[in-house]
Amino acid sequence: MARPRQFDEQDAVVRATDLFWRRGYHATSVRDLGAELKLTPSSLYRTFTDKHTLFLRTLDHYRATESAQAEQRLDAAGRPVRQVLRDWMLWLVSCPSDGEAGRGCFVVNTATELGITDAQVRQRTEAAFEVTRQALRSLLEEGCHHGELPADLDTDAAVELLFTTVLGLRVRERAGHDPARLATTIDVAIQALGRQA
Repeated sequence: MARPRQFDEQDAVVRATDLFWRRGYHATSVRDLGAELKLTPSSLYRTFTDKHTLFLRTLDHYRATESAQAEQRLDAAGRPVRQVLRDWMLWLVSCPSDGEAGRGCFVVNTATELGITDAQVRQRTEAAFEVTRQALRSLLEEGCHHGELPADLDTDAAVELLFTTVLGLRVRERAGHDPARLATTIDVAIQALGRQA
């Protein structure tokens, strides 16, 4: 009879997410994972098959939690659209979920590290990016509908401007750039949406 697992698999995924987020995919070895998760290599392989499969699980976990937070924070819920945007963008660069500055976004970090070389990873990063784009589009359309943004705003172009700005902000936050400068960038990006209708 097989012995029951002596660890919580979901907890292991959460801790592996943290390790991959801090170190990146290539700099994290199976030995590192074993030490972090307190698993022998054989237990690690038995549970997760291999490092790559575990990495995909960590991306899925991150996307499920972080993408949901982004959608929630971009829901205007009666607040001014520009304020919602500003608050969300400031949160991205100043309030990491674990309080540790300079980590950036796990999805952005992964996209810049692995690029287009891994189809399974790319599918996940693009899906996460699309969630953010759609949340931005909904917010901007609401702003146009309620007269907070110009009625003739090119929402597709505005989404791309804001999305690209966000990716750049996440990279700059990871690089330790001055938060005041990042806040200025955010304000200029929001001003580029035009005057209130």
